[in-house]
Amino acid sequence: MALEGKVAIVTGASQGIGKAVALEMARQGASVVLNARAVGPLEKVASEVASFGGSSLVAAADVTVKEQIDRMVEATIDRFGRIDVLVNNAGGGLRRPGGEGDPRRQLIPKVDEVDEADWDATVALNLKAAFLCAKAVLPHMKRQGKGTIINISSKAGRAGGQVTAAPYASAKAGLGGLSRQIARDMGPLGITCNTVAPGIVMTERFAAGWALLPEARRQELMAEIPLRRGGTPEEIAAVICFLASDGAGYINGTTIDVNGGWFMAP
Repeated sequence: MALEGKVAIVTGASQGIGKAVALEMARQGASVVLNARAVGPLEKVASEVASFGGSSLVAAADVTVKEQIDRMVEATIDRFGRIDVLVNNAGGGLRRPGGEGDPRRQLIPKVDEVDEADWDATVALNLKAAFLCAKAVLPHMKRQGKGTIINISSKAGRAGGQVTAAPYASAKAGLGGLSRQIARDMGPLGITCNTVAPGIVMTERFAAGWALLPEARRQELMAEIPLRRGGTPEEIAAVICFLASDGAGYINGTTIDVNGGWFMAP
C-alpha cells in the first residue's frame, strides 16, 4: 500500500473532500488523524476507518486557534510518534441568504459588500489556519528529515470566484504562495509542499447550495468546464493521496488543478 506506515493529519475530515481523503489514506495504509471542530461526525468517520481495519485518531480542534492545533499535534505525536503528512483541507466560503425572491437562495457578496468581520473570519479559516497547522507540524518533520504538506486551494484562487466571494478567493490564492514559500524554505530539509486546486466538487454541502442556483446558472457554469461535469470527492482524494506518497517525492512547490479544466475558462 502506497501510504503504509505514514501518519497523516487531515483537517476538515468530517465531510466532503477531507472525509474522502482520510478514508482513502487509511485504505492505503496510513494512520490518519481526523480533525474538525465537532467530535460526533469525526467519530462516524473513525468508525468507517475501523470497519476496513484502518487506524485513526479523532482530534477535534478549531484550526484557527493555535493552542488547539498544538494540542492536536501533541496528541498525534503521543499516539503515533511522528507526522509524515499534513493535509490543510479545512475551509469554507461566504454566502448570505436571500435572492430572486427565494430566502433559500444564497447571495455571493461583491467586494464592496463584504464586511470586515466576514473577511477576517474567512481568511482565518482558509489561510491562517493552514499557516498555523504547518508551523505546528514542521518541527517534527524537520526532526524526521522528511514530510509533506498539501494545501487544498481552489480554482477561485487562480481565477477569481464565480460561486464564492472575495475573501475566499483571496485566501485560496494566498495558499498557493504559502505552499511555494514552504517548499522553498523546507525543501533543503527534505520537506515538500504542494497545492491542489479543485473546482466544482459535488460534496453534500456543495450540492445543497448548487440545488438552490437557478437552472440557467448551473448550465452556464457547467458549460465552462471542458468535461461538462463536477468532480467527486474521491477524484480529488486520489490526487492528494498520490502527493502524500513517496512516488511524488520530487514534486515540490506546484499547484495541481483538479477541476476538469475549469481553470482555462475565460
